[in-house]
Amino acid sequence: MRLYLVQHGAAVPEDENPERPLSPVGRDSIQKIASFLARSRFQVSGVVHSSRVRTQQTALLLSETLGSGRLVQECIYPIGPNDPIDLIYSAIEDGPGPHIASDRMIVGHLPFLSKLLSRLVCGDEFETVVRFRPGTVVALERGGNGDGWSVLWILGPELLGG
Repeated sequence: MRLYLVQHGAAVPEDENPERPLSPVGRDSIQKIASFLARSRFQVSGVVHSSRVRTQQTALLLSETLGSGRLVQECIYPIGPNDPIDLIYSAIEDGPGPHIASDRMIVGHLPFLSKLLSRLVCGDEFETVVRFRPGTVVALERGGNGDGWSVLWILGPELLGG
């Protein structure tokens, strides 16, 4: 089973727009990442995102570029910036289901994504495994390390000139 954790792209400041949609730089960097992944024959079964506009926009940009037919929907579990990770962690650990399936991409926020990643890989949400930046994609695989999770690769916008 693979899982992809994505921090949304850079957003406009709250004083400019309280909904904080993606900034032009954020859109550009997500588009570059999506194009790179598409050229790499990247496969994902669907994309879930938080209720925030910037994660929805990030999810749609990724899905549109990766190919049609990708399911994009708001996650049924709370995955906002400061939400507890317990519900989605349990859903992931219980194995593929209707909402958290194999090869699923989760587009979210910090510190939520960092805590989830740390708990999956280390068993402790307060350890730091990866330093996320807007647009970072972390690929995880289950089973390469016993029954645990391992980091396969990390892709950030700075690697693509973003």
